[in-house]
Amino acid sequence: MTMTFSDPRTVGPRIRMMMPHLTPLEARVVDMILGSRQFDETTSLKTVADDAKVSEAMIVKITKKLGFAGFKDFRSGIVDYNRLPTADLHQEISPDDTGPEIAQKVFRTSIHALEETLSILDAEAFERTVDLISRARQRDFYGIGGSAQIARDISHKFLRIGVRTSVFDDAHMMLMSAALLGPDDVAIAFSHSGTTTAVIEALELARQRGARTIALTNYAGSPLAGIADVVLCSTAQGSPLLGENAAARIAQLVLFDAVFAAVAQRDLAAAERNLSATLGAVKAKRQTI
Repeated sequence: MTMTFSDPRTVGPRIRMMMPHLTPLEARVVDMILGSRQFDETTSLKTVADDAKVSEAMIVKITKKLGFAGFKDFRSGIVDYNRLPTADLHQEISPDDTGPEIAQKVFRTSIHALEETLSILDAEAFERTVDLISRARQRDFYGIGGSAQIARDISHKFLRIGVRTSVFDDAHMMLMSAALLGPDDVAIAFSHSGTTTAVIEALELARQRGARTIALTNYAGSPLAGIADVVLCSTAQGSPLLGENAAARIAQLVLFDAVFAAVAQRDLAAAERNLSATLGAVKAKRQTI
């Protein structure tokens, strides 16, 4: 399947989304190309093949596997992407960096993740997510580890405006929750990799029970995305020290902040009334301590 890369900002994110579908050798070749500062519009197919020590046919095969029409289309996309003002935001941390330099690089990596996540935002999937959450009788969130923390943060925001959700981070509890869901309910799965077995099994069971299913992941082609009715994708460029998860976590939180705001807008009067009630209850409690 050939993707459309009309917006240069989407080139990097979409390549990263497809990386799990590549073999280790293919992934190494792509990493070599993306990491090369000499790769430009004059770089030939033969040069890339020689540098990577693979055949020209393999290079063409890889570019098509990534969704491009061929090597020239791939080269054009990468060159346009590298010319973007945000392309140099992501910088690796080095042993010689000062504290302020490290802070700047970490902040820039998160900004980069936010810019690129916005560039690949599926407007239709976003609207459908808002609609499903707004209308649901029961909203159950599934996540393990860091993804569970994201689910809890989002659940807390929704509770403030009177939208009740439940968060499950244990494999058995997730399955028990999923078994009790039905057509009026929604299950939302959080997994950066989209390969977390416990989360996949719970979302699959929820779907079998008739519930609508939503996945928040970094990879559109992941197993989790494959079983969800709606998929929202974040994207973040990895680094040896921070990995992908750190910046992706920021992007996922902001993405669901937007979902939260859109859900609140559906009934703004009720959201404001409930927010006033919840904040008032917390303030009253604090005054008694």
